[in-house]
Amino acid sequence: MWSDHEVGPIGYSPFTPAVRSREEVTMTTAVDQNSPPKQQLNRRVLLGSLSGSVIEWFDFLVYGTVAALVFNKMYFPSDNEFLSTILAYASFSLTFFFRPVGGVIFAHIGDRIGRKKTLFITLMLMGGGTVAIGLLPDYNSIGIWAPILLMFLRILQGIGIGGEWGGALLLAYEYAPKNQRGLYGAVPQMGISLGMLLAAGVISLLTLMPDEQFLTWGWRVPFVGSIILVFIGLFIRNGLDETPEFKRIRDSGQQVKMPLKEVLTKYWPAVLVSIGAKAAETGPFYIFGTYIVAYATNFLNIRDNMVLLAVACAALVATIWMPLFGSFSDKVNRAALYRICASATIVLIVPYYLILNTGEIWALFITTVIGFGILWGSVNAILGTVIAENFAPEVRYTGATLGYQVGAALFGGTAPIIAAWMFEVSGGQWWPIALYVAACCLISVIASFFIQRVAHQEN
Repeated sequence: MWSDHEVGPIGYSPFTPAVRSREEVTMTTAVDQNSPPKQQLNRRVLLGSLSGSVIEWFDFLVYGTVAALVFNKMYFPSDNEFLSTILAYASFSLTFFFRPVGGVIFAHIGDRIGRKKTLFITLMLMGGGTVAIGLLPDYNSIGIWAPILLMFLRILQGIGIGGEWGGALLLAYEYAPKNQRGLYGAVPQMGISLGMLLAAGVISLLTLMPDEQFLTWGWRVPFVGSIILVFIGLFIRNGLDETPEFKRIRDSGQQVKMPLKEVLTKYWPAVLVSIGAKAAETGPFYIFGTYIVAYATNFLNIRDNMVLLAVACAALVATIWMPLFGSFSDKVNRAALYRICASATIVLIVPYYLILNTGEIWALFITTVIGFGILWGSVNAILGTVIAENFAPEVRYTGATLGYQVGAALFGGTAPIIAAWMFEVSGGQWWPIALYVAACCLISVIASFFIQRVAHQEN
């Protein structure tokens, strides 16, 4: 794997050997000697990388729920209920279009100025936008400005989220000891399942309120309350220094003036590999973790509260499983392990639906825990590290973010729509959805072979 080798100076490409000078070794040693004690530093680094990811996914899932229940009435009122609902969901999807924009902007800043400074800005944009939505007057109070401001805040959130993932990943990855990069890279990925658990708990409590109170002020509580998470995240990140690898390239003058140009001209194979690796995580996530709610309630006639409970249990399993699996990836060939995980999803997708379609509650829980908690959890645990290992540190923020966000756009945001369309045109058949999941994983299997081949050439 590439992680077994240090990356070289600006002229490095993923197809050339890496050389490390004596000055770089001396510089890195000096950084290590000036670092806080390892045990204390590690804990703060991991919490700092995790905090933004939890906020991101907490907002994502809370907003998605509230959009259908509240925003169609409070911010997009009309005589056509369908139109109001579509507009509310459009505001939900808006961030997907601006994530790549934010990714390019903040990845450039992260590679030029530093990971820590960038993470402060992205967390403020994400968290500030969420709190502002909770305080935003509705249509009855300020008229057309209500939906306009809501859209504006969602754009700000999308820009912030676009730059958050890469920074959070590199904060953990570039502080990690060389033999623990898989473990450290898994921690920011845990924010997805933790955010799901937190959102599910808050939403469950809010649904106990009378409808009138929920529409009046109850829905605002999780948005405004997220300011606590923001302050915790800022406090943790404030105590961190720049990552050792960024300090090394900054002190040695190896920073690239235009990281995006460098990535597109010298690292485009690595970007394609990263996009392909993303497919096995993003497509199955939306099928196993979100589309299952509509499938199980509408087709299998299982109560929605039981489906949500099954997803919450699977999210808990994934949260516990990911750091364990990330640590295991440090002991084996990570590219081969990723290929095995993606292949396992292909093999098990048909049994998944055969068991799920019995309609039994036990079948729902078993398939959701295995599909989402174990299969998706395994792929997600090592995805960040696999992507980060594709790029030299001077362009790593830009390269990793570009590959991740483009992959998310291609295989993620469209997955529920594709699944619903396939289910409809096939007359209610499950096999087209299974075929879609298998196709996503096959793309990642192919990508994993290219990672292996590039690593072999570097050796």
